[in-house]
Amino acid sequence: MPNMQDALMDSPEQAPLALSAQEPVQGRDTRSLAIKTENVSRIYKLRKQKDKEGKAQKTLVALNGVNLEVSQGELFGLLGPNGAGKTTLIKILTTLLTPSGGTCYVDGLDVVKQAQEVRRRISMVSGGETSGYGILTVRENLWMFSQFYGVNWKDANERIAEMLKIVELESHTNARVSGLSTGQRQRMNFCRGFITDPSVVFLDEPTLGLDINAARIVRRFTREWMQQNPGRTVLLTTHYMAEADELCDRIAIIDHGAVLACDTPANLKRQLQKQPIFEVNAVGVTERSIEALEHAPGVVRVIGEASEDGSSYKLKFILEAEGAISSVVSALTEQQGNILSLQKNEPTLEDVFVALVGRSLTAEDHTED
Repeated sequence: MPNMQDALMDSPEQAPLALSAQEPVQGRDTRSLAIKTENVSRIYKLRKQKDKEGKAQKTLVALNGVNLEVSQGELFGLLGPNGAGKTTLIKILTTLLTPSGGTCYVDGLDVVKQAQEVRRRISMVSGGETSGYGILTVRENLWMFSQFYGVNWKDANERIAEMLKIVELESHTNARVSGLSTGQRQRMNFCRGFITDPSVVFLDEPTLGLDINAARIVRRFTREWMQQNPGRTVLLTTHYMAEADELCDRIAIIDHGAVLACDTPANLKRQLQKQPIFEVNAVGVTERSIEALEHAPGVVRVIGEASEDGSSYKLKFILEAEGAISSVVSALTEQQGNILSLQKNEPTLEDVFVALVGRSLTAEDHTED
């Protein structure tokens, strides 16, 4: 059976906040960091593709000079809409893709020049991915993967038993993977990511599609696994803001291949706290009137969400100053809108994201990472 590292090496290459992380990082020893990127870029060549204006588009810039530092022992979050560059960056960090420019280090190793050694120290779990051989049992699949990485039989058996107990799959140890539900297969896949006891784990949407209980188990284990060894590091991408807020020590927000901000969740929200946020429920509002409200005096950003029956709108306003709410009320009246309720809110991580990116993380976006 081929070695997993060799198989990966043969993989073809795939063709307003002030806390920006785009300036080159200096002064920190690469060996003391779990992840470091220096001016990383990635450009794809396109064939027969046109931009929004109908002009031929020859290239796509997926990453544009990304600079990040992740300390050992840190649970680091990467947030961004579809097409922001998250998946491209993770593929580069996990040696599945080479950068067009710049340098990346994982666990002190260059991901291009020392790819083989990097692979021995990392693992990756992608939520929703189909994994495992259906004809094999859960235990057989996990055992096979542990052997790809050279885990001795004693450690492998102990880790498999421990992980299956943690994710509540003990009763399915000898069940064929083909007979598992989607959620059970995802939990098995999560186990696979930790069987090899990696130094750095990349969790790409690990709770996607999981029920509430299974997602809670995954989050709790991730934190406990890191606490057992202060050198362990996790890079997490997620579309669940509450999950990022609960788990992450620091968060980088990325869009159009650039890092817009990077700090702790508390500090990111504190930066936005300088701009008051009001939530307004109103009727008589249309998409056109929302566009008009964006130009009201003192309005930094407005985002609208229609109710399920379309009879009303929930509008969130980020303002320059609290007094600007009067101009919002006046503008709503001019647009034939009637206010049902109005309240001032404390900023959330979602508000920070909207202020930076211009739309919510869950907003529909057809662009691929």
